[in-house]
Amino acid sequence: MRSLSVAKTRSWNLPFACLTAVAFDADQDYTYALSEKEDLSDVDIEIFKLVGDASPEELPFPLAAFRVSVFSGGQGNGNQVVSFRFLSEAQSLAVITLGGEIGLVSIGEGEEEGLGQFEVIGSIDAGIVSASWCPDDSLVVVVTGDNKLILMTSTFDVLSEAPLRSSDKGEAQQVNVGWGSKQTQFHGSLGKAAAQAAPASVDTAGSSPDDDTRPRVTWRGDGSLFAVSALEQPEAGGRALRVLRVYDRQGALQSTAEPVAGLEHALAWRPSGNLIAGTQRFGFEGGGAGRAGRHDVVFFERNGLRHGEFVIREDGQEKEGVNERRWGYKVRELLWNADSNVLAVWMERDEGDLIQLWTTGNYHWYLKQEILAPSSGDVPGRFSSVSWHPETALRLLLTTSECAFERIFAWEIHISRAQAPKDSGSVAVVDGNNILLTPFRTQNVPPPMASCKLVVGEAKSNVQIVRSLDEGRTPIHVAFSPTGDHFAVLSHTGTIHLWNLHTRIEFGREKALDLEEICSIDLKASLEDREPRQICLWEVQTLANTFRVACLASSRDTGAVIVFIVANNVLQEPQTMELPCKDGRLINSDLGIYWQSPEGKIFSVPLSGESPVPVASFPDFCFSAECASLLNTSPLFIGRADSGKLYCTASDPDSAHLIAGNSTSFTVAAGFVIYTTAAHEAFFAPLVEIRSLLSSGAKEGSEEPQWERRRVERGSRIVTAVPSSMSLVLQMPRGNLETINPRPMVLVVVRQDIDAGNYRKAFLACRRHRIDLSILVEHDTKAFLENIVSFVEQIDEVDHLNLFLTSLGQSSLDTAKLSDYCDAVRVQLESRSLTKYVNSILTAYVVKKPADYEAGLSLLLRLRDFDPELVEEAVKYIIFLVDADKLFDTALGMYDFSLVLLIAQHSQRDPREYLPFLRELRALPKFYQRHKIDDHLKRVTSALKNLCLAGPGYFEEALVYIEKHKLFHDGLSLWKETEEQYKRVLDLYGEYLFDRREFRQAALVFVEAHNSSKALVAYERALLWRELFDLAARENTDEETIFNMAHRVADDLLAKKRFDEAARVFLDYAKNTRQCVAALVQGNLFSEARRLVTLHSVPELLEEIVHPAALDSRTQIAEDLEEMRGQLQKQIPRLRELRIKKTEEPDAFYGLEDDPTLHSVDVMTDVSMAPTAFTRYTVAPTSTSRASKRTSRSKRKMERKVGSGRKGTIDEEEYLLKSLGKLVIRFDSVQGDTSQLLPHLLQFTSDHRDEARALQTEITAFRTELQAVLDEVWMPNPGEPGELDASSWAERMEEKRRERESAVKSISKPEIGTAEAAWKAEVLDI
Repeated sequence: MRSLSVAKTRSWNLPFACLTAVAFDADQDYTYALSEKEDLSDVDIEIFKLVGDASPEELPFPLAAFRVSVFSGGQGNGNQVVSFRFLSEAQSLAVITLGGEIGLVSIGEGEEEGLGQFEVIGSIDAGIVSASWCPDDSLVVVVTGDNKLILMTSTFDVLSEAPLRSSDKGEAQQVNVGWGSKQTQFHGSLGKAAAQAAPASVDTAGSSPDDDTRPRVTWRGDGSLFAVSALEQPEAGGRALRVLRVYDRQGALQSTAEPVAGLEHALAWRPSGNLIAGTQRFGFEGGGAGRAGRHDVVFFERNGLRHGEFVIREDGQEKEGVNERRWGYKVRELLWNADSNVLAVWMERDEGDLIQLWTTGNYHWYLKQEILAPSSGDVPGRFSSVSWHPETALRLLLTTSECAFERIFAWEIHISRAQAPKDSGSVAVVDGNNILLTPFRTQNVPPPMASCKLVVGEAKSNVQIVRSLDEGRTPIHVAFSPTGDHFAVLSHTGTIHLWNLHTRIEFGREKALDLEEICSIDLKASLEDREPRQICLWEVQTLANTFRVACLASSRDTGAVIVFIVANNVLQEPQTMELPCKDGRLINSDLGIYWQSPEGKIFSVPLSGESPVPVASFPDFCFSAECASLLNTSPLFIGRADSGKLYCTASDPDSAHLIAGNSTSFTVAAGFVIYTTAAHEAFFAPLVEIRSLLSSGAKEGSEEPQWERRRVERGSRIVTAVPSSMSLVLQMPRGNLETINPRPMVLVVVRQDIDAGNYRKAFLACRRHRIDLSILVEHDTKAFLENIVSFVEQIDEVDHLNLFLTSLGQSSLDTAKLSDYCDAVRVQLESRSLTKYVNSILTAYVVKKPADYEAGLSLLLRLRDFDPELVEEAVKYIIFLVDADKLFDTALGMYDFSLVLLIAQHSQRDPREYLPFLRELRALPKFYQRHKIDDHLKRVTSALKNLCLAGPGYFEEALVYIEKHKLFHDGLSLWKETEEQYKRVLDLYGEYLFDRREFRQAALVFVEAHNSSKALVAYERALLWRELFDLAARENTDEETIFNMAHRVADDLLAKKRFDEAARVFLDYAKNTRQCVAALVQGNLFSEARRLVTLHSVPELLEEIVHPAALDSRTQIAEDLEEMRGQLQKQIPRLRELRIKKTEEPDAFYGLEDDPTLHSVDVMTDVSMAPTAFTRYTVAPTSTSRASKRTSRSKRKMERKVGSGRKGTIDEEEYLLKSLGKLVIRFDSVQGDTSQLLPHLLQFTSDHRDEARALQTEITAFRTELQAVLDEVWMPNPGEPGELDASSWAERMEEKRRERESAVKSISKPEIGTAEAAWKAEVLDI
């Protein structure tokens, strides 16, 4: 669906030259032109360098000049130079002449000796009639005048030499076993005789009269094979016939093509390698069998077999007795461009040379562009050479004798940009003078077919319009109007034709397009010396039958936009606005005329004739660019550069933003920028968000917005988007089309329909394109509730309502809101017809969360009395909608056995399963029956309630049921009014809590039940000794029992290390002062112990219990200090070793060597290189490293490894640091114990005083040592490494290191919490 348009032109005038050949320096982007001027027996050769940025007035100066002798034995066009090639390695130009001379012209930089001189490397006496260089310049093939084929290196060393003509068929010649031969084919009406007819004899085949008799050599793109085409004269006489042979890189013959009658000299091997192109004439003696005048471009495979053809569209009338251009024209050369997509056909015609550019798609060849040679007066224009650039695919260089032209083409899709609801989605495809039109809104016609064919220059109304000779040729450009249904065509003669398409935008049987030509406009006078390039067309909305047409035209050094108005088929005076420079591109827009300069700057072209005003700019020139408009904002420009970068820019602010860096195509439609990428995805970027990106000044490299995307077929490109039909048309690489309905485009139309209140159209669109129907509610919940009546009226089909309600139930709506919407729809349906919408009403009940099955079954009970058949159908439907077992249980829970039977009968349950069960239930009393039903349905609360209502006779069963299902609270609430039963439930509850070891709660329950004995046991087990002895006293418990109880409780408190409480129990209830003091000193409570000794006048306890206990506590503190010091002595040296290892062996320390996520990381450069012409046959696959993501299982495993402190890694460092933190906490506890012990050691005996002094010294020393260690370990961080390249391997390693070190950094430095003054006794330092 793509067409070729001219993007840029350059030209160089060499008025005294006679150009015949060109060569390219792709690295420096230089072009070299060779001129030949014959002077009697010699030819003067000059070489010029054509610089791209040279001014038009600057004439190129000869780079080199030399003279060669005229070789009289030549063939063909008479040029003495048969090959002119730039050799990049040698920085020289290789020149091979017809006389057999092979030489180099050095063009290196600097004033070197011999610069610009022709140095003859060697010569061949017989002359050279043809030569061709390998694409990588490593080999050259020459055909000599004595019919020899010589293969040489780039230094002109001969690799092989063989005769041009050989009877051998080649090493890879195909063997014909008859498969696919004429005898095996179906011949239709011609019958069996046609199959048995003898094939035409090869002896009758001959060459074309237009053959120039010169051999041709062409190379495959990878340089591994080359083909040679040469005339051969049969030994027994007869006609000369061209034979095609294929050779390998060593010069060995591989295959010989089958004889082809009428095969001509033109030859070109497609760079991609699959086809060899030539031309064939038909309809003359010795030519191909076909109509007279037929001329084909034919294709061969590398094995020499034919592989398709297409007809050259040039009407040539055979002229008798004419040897030169017998049919009025001939094909001089065929040339493939660098990417193998365009085939150039160079024709030499009587009226002037012509270049045709052909492309293929879906097995059809399209004629996309025609280039006419410039003529002067009555002298036909002639091209002297035609060459494609070796690397830039669509760059074509043509030369005449005194001028060189360069045309750079670009792919363009001519689409209609009319806005909804008038968008037709029309696309125009240029195919010669045929313009193929298809409106994709109503028809998806696969190419090469089309809905309508518009033939440029044909007869109108059965009257032939007299037009110039080139009027019916391939148009230069075509354009649709963005504001209507009109179409414009720009021809080579400067004439613009306007058509009214009359496109049908609704589905029907009428014509998809009914073409009506409005008028033709001649621009010759306004163009002057400019060439027209592009046109744009608009309707003037305020005036009927009035059009505005803008034509971009360029001369050699200037450009202009010519704007004219056509009102009622009358052309008004055109206005010409000069542009700052030539070339550029008009941007499609319905807001005005915008022109983009070759540098990417965007200008607004005023209609008043003033100079263009700059409004915005792209970073690069974007051949494909569009203008989008948003409400109350300046125009937004979207453009795609040749590099694949997709930009957006605007005048407010004047900045550009990169949307994507690997786009392959784009369009603007339905409020989105839709683009495809090289990753085979289609993205939908909202224009509003793009506008906000520009306003916020987002920078390249920042986080990209997550726009909606979808996968597309590999290599897909966007053709057009049709918002009204919610469709996006894609074209595959082969040429076939695919129409998809992307979710974002569908949602735009659906939301518009919802806002307009057209719920039915929105519903059908969602249903057709599988969009969640909950959008009908979620888009505007308030409006939905307000328009609920209209919604039900528009969507009145039961199936549609059921589908809507089901989708609503599966949505993410809040449960309360979901119930409100379902109830609103249900109320409306019930008010309209309960019987008609019974299924929808049931659906509204069951999709609620939680589902209201009982209400649905209650509805069936209401309908059962007056329409039993309807109820049966409704039961079948609800069973289909909901699990039948749930319905059975719900009906059973409603205690309606008739409804249960109805559900059971239609749910295909076995009667032997449910009938005995129902009979058993029927035989029971009412409430006990309900209890059994609830128990069966596991509704235990309701079952207990019904058991309570069944009467006192079932109380014992109720107690068992309460204990089984833990329904103590429910039981207490049910039997609260009956005291005796209430106490039994309480007692049961208390035992349950006691068994669960919830002694405190059990004690409270027993107290509530007035069960003191059990309450005392529960209080004792809970160690609530105050409540225990209080209750015992109130219950008048005897002293011995209290004494024993006190000893048991005190012993349990000591086991729990509640020393002060144990001492209180010993003293108050066991009346045992000795055990009380022993409990206090055991808990290091020496002050309280001494107070009680003094209070109770038992001084003997000081020496017996307190003094020894103080020394024991001192010994325990000393042992703790020694243990902590030993820990420091082990861990601190290890930490120092780890810190050294962190510096010397970071990979091992951070565990990067064993990290499974880095096993596939290759240390390689991050620079990617573009593919060259010689990588298309590379078979080695490429891949990128992928780091595997951690699973939850591997994360848990890693956490265990970290906790275990793997030796020699950062995990061990983390473990040691955490261990030091715990040590500080332990030391704080030791200091607290010391603060309680030191004052008493000081006051006891002299030995105690000495121990106190020693203890204080040890604590102080260890505190100093510990503080020093903490300061060393938690030394301030010297700083983080500098910023690294985010894409480098080093940065990825640094990021991994930071990740592993974060756990260590999160461990803060522990502080010694207890101040030294809080425990230290200053008197000991005296």
